[in-house]
Amino acid sequence: MKPDSDRAHIRLAELLAALSLGIDLGFGQPMEHVLRQCLIALRLAELAGLDDQQRAVVYYTALLINIGCHTDAHEQAKWFGDDIAVKAVKYAHAPGLGAAAAGMRRLGAGNPAVHRFRLGLEFALSGHREVDDMFTHHAEMAMLFGEQLGLPEPVTRALSAAYEQWDGRGWPGKLKGQEVPVASRLGQLAEFVEVAHRLQGVEGAKQLARKRLGKQFDPSLARLFCDRAETILFDLDSIATWQAVIDAEPGLAVELSEETFDAALLAIANFVDLKSPYFLGHSSAVAELVTAASAQMGLTETEQGELRRAALVCGLGRLGVSNAIWDKRGPLGAGERERARMHPYLTERMLRQSEALAPMAAIAVQHRERLDGSGYPRGLAGGMISRSARILAVADVYQAMRESRPHRPALTPTAAATQLRAEVKAGRLDADAVEAVLGAAGHRVLRRPEGSAGLTPREVEVLRLLVRGLPNRGIAEQLVITPKTVENHVEHIYAKIEASNRAGASLFAMRHGLFPEEQLVAYAAV
Repeated sequence: MKPDSDRAHIRLAELLAALSLGIDLGFGQPMEHVLRQCLIALRLAELAGLDDQQRAVVYYTALLINIGCHTDAHEQAKWFGDDIAVKAVKYAHAPGLGAAAAGMRRLGAGNPAVHRFRLGLEFALSGHREVDDMFTHHAEMAMLFGEQLGLPEPVTRALSAAYEQWDGRGWPGKLKGQEVPVASRLGQLAEFVEVAHRLQGVEGAKQLARKRLGKQFDPSLARLFCDRAETILFDLDSIATWQAVIDAEPGLAVELSEETFDAALLAIANFVDLKSPYFLGHSSAVAELVTAASAQMGLTETEQGELRRAALVCGLGRLGVSNAIWDKRGPLGAGERERARMHPYLTERMLRQSEALAPMAAIAVQHRERLDGSGYPRGLAGGMISRSARILAVADVYQAMRESRPHRPALTPTAAATQLRAEVKAGRLDADAVEAVLGAAGHRVLRRPEGSAGLTPREVEVLRLLVRGLPNRGIAEQLVITPKTVENHVEHIYAKIEASNRAGASLFAMRHGLFPEEQLVAYAAV
């Protein structure tokens, strides 16, 4: 896609800050937990005398230190029932026997006693080795993600040591003391004292640092924190955390060109899809579908680029929903369905604070909406759903049907196409978007008849609103197009139907069956 000259190059910090909000949710923490720990780590780094280059390493390490922890959420849910709930236990116990015992109490949580007994036997025989390797695996995945983003070697090295401890009893247990990169030590200390401060105040944070001094934490950094805790923590509850983190990015800020921005989004999409084996490659496949379909539907190159990016990020909110739901083999309960239906809203919450990411958020949040108002999260209907979101909705549904899910096998292309067209007949999906996506997927596309007098489907939509007396601006708002585009459509409509005013157009519409009462009610509803 051609670069959008109206948008400045996005800073990598904005992208990682948005992603960090999903990491928060995946740990059962309130949004901005990671952002606050980043600020704490930076303030400690400055007090410790680290230079700009070292603080840059601390900055990106603190934002990404737990990025790998969702990559085996499927296994976490298998053993412990709810991957988010078990990760939240991390902050209630010191690493070691206490944390292990807390995890064991959750073994098979949410399942009948017989299932928990069988799972316990399986865990004792082989599963414990899988769980023992999880922390090491998380660090390896975080390092790999950093490499994919093109972060410098000191950052990826710090991420690979994210779970090492001062006393050498961390994971993988190859480093101890000063061997552990200082960015890793600062990130880990900041992570835990942020939670302690949020739950127990300044004194609680200091008490935690003293208790784990010389064990989990670097003693000199822990003492420095205790000595200056009031200064380090004093405004965390009052500042605008997002902007503070973006502004705090050290001098070696990383800016992304259009090409590197797209590459970073693809890396993030693939990483998020790792959360469940049922979603592997889903986001990138949807992005490919919408790219081809949007070109067929005449979107501008800028619109095509934004839609492709929205497709890559529309799954970010899945990080905030447990794999006990995504990977469940049986039907979801009412509460589980509501949690799953939150993911488009969570995606929007993660992205909307960034001016550069907000346009993608506006499309992504609508990808589960339906034309008849039956979708979510806001129950939008008709013209309230943008054309880009309609295309994304169809591509997401089609790709999901072509993938296996815990409760069903993958559908054949023919069966998926049949179901999509049934959704059109039911009034839930956009007909043009369905045919464009099916064409992009290699299907034989049905030819849709044009409206009477050679009107295109879009011109029929404009006509139906025009004869109701809506001004051009009102029609533009309903159909999510510009007033100038509406003006062009109106001119073409009048020429084709040989009418010169709304009354003549209304008569034409009624004579040709374009204006039955049920359609009038449907448009009035939006």
